[in-house]
Amino acid sequence: MTLTQRWTSRVLLVDGDDRLLLLCGRDPRRPGARWWFTVGGGVEDGESYPQAAVREVWEETALSLPVGRLGPVVWTRQAIFSVDGRVFDQYEEYRLARVTADEVRGMNVRTQEARYGHRWWSAAELATTAETVRPKRMASLLPDALSAVGLDRAPVHLGNFNEDTDPE
Repeated sequence: MTLTQRWTSRVLLVDGDDRLLLLCGRDPRRPGARWWFTVGGGVEDGESYPQAAVREVWEETALSLPVGRLGPVVWTRQAIFSVDGRVFDQYEEYRLARVTADEVRGMNVRTQEARYGHRWWSAAELATTAETVRPKRMASLLPDALSAVGLDRAPVHLGNFNEDTDPE
């Protein structure tokens, strides 16, 4: 299989109760393969990571979020994974953006990626779920990202992973 390199900008969309919006994905070639992941996606030619982030938020939730509402990069990671018979080597940057109750009510999660569902998760729910959540250790990572808002910190590199072979 060919390895496709991909650069992505991901957004930790957090509501007023510190719950994180995650989308549900599945692999049509692997029955039962299901995981939860953050809003975001690929950086297109000519886009910056923040520009890609707000475009992806719009495409996936119908929320028009200005670049200025994005926090700085809180995490980075490199992940190799396969889906639908394709293998990706993906670099990811994660930024946090808080949304208001009115914005949550106005969202329309509408993407191909979220056709299997979406959900707002608390850190406590993430800590006790048996579901696969990416990035791994989201429950322990999220509180620190929430407390870092407004602070000038270097991003945390979560590591390099092969999602297909590394243990959960």
